[in-house]
Amino acid sequence: MKNCNDQVKAFERAEVRMSDDDRADIYGKAKTNRRRLRSGLDRNDDPKPIGSRTQGSHAMRTMIQNDRGDYDVDDGVYFSRDSLKDKDGNDKPASEARKMVCKALQDDRFADQPEALKNCVRIYYKNEGYHVDVPVYREIRTKNIFTGEEVKSYEIAAGANWRPSDPLANTDWFKKENRDKSSDATANGNDGQFVRIVRLVKAFARSRYGWSQKISSGFAISKLVSDHFVKSDGRDDYSFRQTLRNITDRLAWNDAIRHPVLQSENIAETGDKKTAFLNEKIDENLPYLDVLDDPDCSHEDAMKAWDRLFYTDWFSKQPDPSNKTRVENASGPAVIKQGESRYAMGSRYA
Repeated sequence: MKNCNDQVKAFERAEVRMSDDDRADIYGKAKTNRRRLRSGLDRNDDPKPIGSRTQGSHAMRTMIQNDRGDYDVDDGVYFSRDSLKDKDGNDKPASEARKMVCKALQDDRFADQPEALKNCVRIYYKNEGYHVDVPVYREIRTKNIFTGEEVKSYEIAAGANWRPSDPLANTDWFKKENRDKSSDATANGNDGQFVRIVRLVKAFARSRYGWSQKISSGFAISKLVSDHFVKSDGRDDYSFRQTLRNITDRLAWNDAIRHPVLQSENIAETGDKKTAFLNEKIDENLPYLDVLDDPDCSHEDAMKAWDRLFYTDWFSKQPDPSNKTRVENASGPAVIKQGESRYAMGSRYA
């Protein structure tokens, strides 16, 4: 396979991963809403939360750039179970807990007021191009009948009911996967080949207009990459291609996706339409990279193949390393720095 590692890694840095500045901006919105929420709960004489935590792709460092302004950050709010009971000791229904949080977040400064959805309260920042989701959790404390040790568990207010959910455990799982699977993983689990491949697969899954609502979630993609990751030190291009091959081979005979933390649950059940859509799009587009196996594959042909896979023109703009002078080669591969450009596909939808 033709070595395109320098170009694929540069693409991931420049066009896929979210910049630290953008991450900080989104996190700043989440912190502002935490203060707004606490103030609103006090105003309404409602229970005080025991904490808030960012979760999902923001916490896992797998958020990707999106030229269509479809960013979001999950910032869960946690209450003790006892605080969400009425005077008779009955649990507050899940829907009522979301309505309570939604009411506390109302603010005249919002152009569009926060809305209680099925699984969270959503706060809109349409001008900035993203939203903040606030899922509502309750912490349950029980004692181990054998040891007497206190055990904490968590449930999310999803739909009509409270159901088991532990997003912090999901983040811990993901970062451990990265440390275990990546030779170049950072100590905090925020970077490494595994994380980069997850970002690249997510970028492929969001690369076409209209795919986002039809294709597997980022969490489902993360679990599929974890299950079928191909480690290749110094070759992100090879790792990415082989991981996609493994994913589509597996989905052809078993398309259920097991939850990594809640062992009795699936992220996606057998016959899930979004999983089928992901498999279909990998099958349709992965063959573009077959040209890389040709011993005579030129730099131009290789870059066109990667452009077709990711539906961009970024790769074709990258210079052929073999055409550099000796001085240029000594300085290392040409890359575009993070933040210098975005996906080039936007004009194609105009």
